[in-house]
Amino acid sequence: MSLPAISDEPSRASTRGFDFRARLHDELAAFFDRSEADFTDPPELHHVFGLLRDFVLSSGKRLRPLFCYWGWRGAGGEDCDDIIRPSAALELFQAFALIHDDIMDGSELRRGRPAMHRALANLHDGHTWRGDSDRFGVSVAILCGDLCLCYSDELMLDCGIPAARLLAAQRLINQMRSEVMIGQNLELLDQARGGSLAGALRIIRLKAAKYTVERPLQIGAALAGGGPELLAAYSRFAIPLGEAFQLRDDVLGVFGDAAETGKPTVDDLREGKPTALIALARKRAGTEQARLMDQLHGSDLDDKGAATLRWIIHSTGALKTVETMIQQRYATALAEVERMPVDSRVRTALLELAAAATVRSS
Repeated sequence: MSLPAISDEPSRASTRGFDFRARLHDELAAFFDRSEADFTDPPELHHVFGLLRDFVLSSGKRLRPLFCYWGWRGAGGEDCDDIIRPSAALELFQAFALIHDDIMDGSELRRGRPAMHRALANLHDGHTWRGDSDRFGVSVAILCGDLCLCYSDELMLDCGIPAARLLAAQRLINQMRSEVMIGQNLELLDQARGGSLAGALRIIRLKAAKYTVERPLQIGAALAGGGPELLAAYSRFAIPLGEAFQLRDDVLGVFGDAAETGKPTVDDLREGKPTALIALARKRAGTEQARLMDQLHGSDLDDKGAATLRWIIHSTGALKTVETMIQQRYATALAEVERMPVDSRVRTALLELAAAATVRSS
């Protein structure tokens, strides 16, 4: 099937002028404004807080809050401020996950800017403080990530939703957190063991399909009082879409434009990330190609080595297969939207979000 064109701002197109991202940004900014008093003394602590604030408020896809919002609307929730704070709480959990993920991956950049641990190391260097700047950056970044996790709970518990609905949502939040952390553990284990297609797909389901799409939709629905039938319908849409989202991320991580993705396209290859692309290429590689992959994947690659790995992925047909996998999962998700028990406005928004998550260059 042919894939629909991506909307530049799907949330605006679907809400007739309602700018969800702006309201989300305002909620997060107001939260950091309220929290700032705890970080004013000494001034250096305020610098750390400022870096964290900038990290959270810098541009991002905001997919999880958007899915939470439309999960709420699909369950009959009105367009009101009650859902903005829980959506912002999911974005703070995402900040926690990204900060820690960048440390584990050794990533230097996030969204075209220094990753949190690098920004903090640069702060240490700029003040010529004592000790090792890299160790300082990692240590303080871990604490900043943990703080975002605490902030996420604080915003969620202070959202004003009735207690019974909040408890139902909290159970889903707990599942989401366990799933993403199990997925991260599996990724590190799979990377150490060499990786497999089955392993890569299991990681994708836990770290992307459930975390990015399924649980945010279900959390929004639970907050609005949605029942099990709707939650199940959301799952049937979310799992294939979330898998397509992560498979697209994996392709962009190797073949994308760094100016658009905000991260060097060599990072995933240098880290030895166990993606479906790599697993398929390994399975189909000839003897010499397999030797080169063993030598290059997960090493300190130069441009030539990265180009060689890209050539192997392309020549083995791994890239073409993954593109087919993306298209098939996207088509399944679109079909599920049409069967979903939601009104036409929610259906349109979910279709546009599906395109935004899958047909993209960053």
